[in-house]
Amino acid sequence: MDITFKTPEGRFNLRVCAILIHENRILAMKDERSPYYYLPGGRVALHETAEEALSREMREELEMEPRILRPLWLNQSFFTEDVSGERYHELCTYFLVEAPDSLLARGDRFTMKEGSHTHWFHWLPLDSLEKEYFYPIFLKEAIFHLPDTFTLRTERE
Repeated sequence: MDITFKTPEGRFNLRVCAILIHENRILAMKDERSPYYYLPGGRVALHETAEEALSREMREELEMEPRILRPLWLNQSFFTEDVSGERYHELCTYFLVEAPDSLLARGDRFTMKEGSHTHWFHWLPLDSLEKEYFYPIFLKEAIFHLPDTFTLRTERE
């Protein structure tokens, strides 16, 4: 069971995301529901560690076993989702993940299926993130200054 719940005031999510960087580009994705780019990852399941959740999500979305280099941020995010208009309180752990050759061999853009869902992946140049429809917003600047130690941060959109 995913750690998510809905209340009259909004939804809570516990999530993990992968930051895969190669040649000054970051791997981002879209799906059939979202007009914006976001990072690979997903919700943590009950009794699952953040690392286990990230590994599971990478297997499901990218058919790869990730090599997690280190955690970067625990981001406390408060936002209204663009498509549904639902208000969120989300805790997300962002991990720096090594991009394996098998992933890089798929090219600059590629498509993957996860059950009935289609995911479109794109290696976005870091210096173009500012003008992209991309979430989380804080990464548009923070990606150029990865922390040396695990850092707590808060984002209110």
